Amino acid sequence: MRIIIRIERTYMVVSGKFQNGVVVLKGDYTPPEGTDVEVVVPDSEESDPSFWNDLLKLAGTVDGPSDASKNLDHYLYGLPKRP
Repeated sequence: MRIIIRIERTYMVVSGKFQNGVVVLKGDYTPPEGTDVEVVVPDSEESDPSFWNDLLKLAGTVDGPSDASKNLDHYLYGLPKRP
């Protein structure tokens, strides 16, 4: 479970568990009383909601030139291609 806490236009992600009807945060952080929070619950225990796993799902799904990594500066900034 991830808990997203917004304090004055900034966001913080804190992990926690739902125990006995309340959310118990991991670590020493305690948000100020009355702070609005958004709780993000994964679909199952096995799913990992981390950014990197979400990004990995996109791997290989973008079409582009076969030499994109070698000539990234060419495609981004118009510099001459590398040999």
